[in-house]
Amino acid sequence: MSWPTSPLEWTGHNGAVQCVKYSPNGTRAVTGSSDKTVRIWDVESGVVVGEPLTGHDGAVWSVAYSPNGRHIISGSSDGTIRIWDAETGAAVRKPFEGCDVVTSVAYSPDGCHIISGSDDGTIQIWDAETGAAVGNHLEGHANRVRSVAYSPGGRHIISRSNNNTIRIWNAKTGAAVGSPLKGHCGTVWSVAYSPDGRHIISGCNDNAIRIWDAETGVVVGGPLKGHGGMVLSVAYSPDGHQIISGSFDSTIRIWDAETGVTVANPLEGPAALIRSVAYSPDGQHISSGSSDNTIRIWDAKTGAAVGNPLEGHTDVVSCIAYSPDGRHIISGSFDNTIRIWDAKTGAAVSNPLEGHTGTVISVAYSPDGLHITSGSFDRTIRIWDAKTGTVASRSLEGHTFPEQSIAYSPDGQRMVSGSHDNTTCVWDRSLYSAIRSSSCNSMYADFYAKPDLDGWVRSSEHGLLYWVPHHYRKRMHSLALLAIPVSSHTRPVSLDFEDFAFGTSWTQIFRCTPT
Repeated sequence: MSWPTSPLEWTGHNGAVQCVKYSPNGTRAVTGSSDKTVRIWDVESGVVVGEPLTGHDGAVWSVAYSPNGRHIISGSSDGTIRIWDAETGAAVRKPFEGCDVVTSVAYSPDGCHIISGSDDGTIQIWDAETGAAVGNHLEGHANRVRSVAYSPGGRHIISRSNNNTIRIWNAKTGAAVGSPLKGHCGTVWSVAYSPDGRHIISGCNDNAIRIWDAETGVVVGGPLKGHGGMVLSVAYSPDGHQIISGSFDSTIRIWDAETGVTVANPLEGPAALIRSVAYSPDGQHISSGSSDNTIRIWDAKTGAAVGNPLEGHTDVVSCIAYSPDGRHIISGSFDNTIRIWDAKTGAAVSNPLEGHTGTVISVAYSPDGLHITSGSFDRTIRIWDAKTGTVASRSLEGHTFPEQSIAYSPDGQRMVSGSHDNTTCVWDRSLYSAIRSSSCNSMYADFYAKPDLDGWVRSSEHGLLYWVPHHYRKRMHSLALLAIPVSSHTRPVSLDFEDFAFGTSWTQIFRCTPT
């Protein structure tokens, strides 16, 4: 299966994009920017729908769709919240006023209320129909409210503040439910819900993990101590019975989620920084990649190392992932290669996948397990045949800085990549497949190539196809990719090949213009 080679970026904002949200049906997206505007986008085409939504006098920090998709709300540093008609872009009513800088907004699940969080540490509930404030400000945070959200049932509101606390509120009365989720003595690096939603776990730079009752906010477990360095990541096992944590101390620990005691000794090998961890799909094993160039597999129940380290990389293992069926592990490395391993025996399945010219920092399997995708410091994404290890399509180019992460949609029809250039690119699998299945396969394949140093794009037989002026080359993007830029320094350049013909075919479209 082939993929497009570069994105059609969604450009239009004149400042950093601070927030983005999908519409409930997924056909549109809304963005807010420091340029004080809100824009609506068609997800399939990447085209701006209508004119920018203007009215705010400050940066737009948060946006959200109403549950029925009819309205959009936006919160701004100008201290107001505005409601817009999602179809026409018109303001529905006067702005909601009376806030400090609005940092976060959200609708209740039934669409009747709106909540907002502000720089002054307060939260306000609003009547979505009239715009009237409902009750007094919810006060309790001692610092900026970074995010607000309703619980799925709409009974509670959850807020998180800059002072490392989380609060739960009764959505009907506005009363605080229990005490703040507070107890860590430093920055909270990672939080996660249990699979049943009853508990929250958090990891902190105080080297400890705490378990909270998601309903009351009461600490029900911890602090779980044992790590000798800050806890950078936490996660529940798929069945919710265990918790794993990764730390700056180069160890992984497994904890009993009910008792909080360690299930086994720390998962540790040599003194090497653990760069990546992953659960097997069945939750029976954990794999880790580290700075000693190896991959280790662990028994998730006992913590015992399973087999010997997987050796082959010649530099730091930066990323790992399991195949959907759990039979294979893939790893990316600072040595610019990807390797495929038998998850049961630890043996290398094929030769290294070579082609990247920079560190491989992200790897992922397609949901059907047929393809492997890798992102690299060389600013390209590559698609590989998971069975043969051969390249399955041209490298995907669109980001101007290295790809930090990549992931597939559940149906495998799209892939998303995130980069240090502050853009998120959404790649449509079917679009490029349709082009490549046309009768001009080889010719179209060459259309997606980047110009050589002299500016010429050449065919696979080295024939000259077309020349690109110097001032367009660095900004030139190939076709057939959807993208959601969070920031764009320069507008991309794409070429229109609707009337392009190669070789003798040019006579079929040539039009003589009288002089």
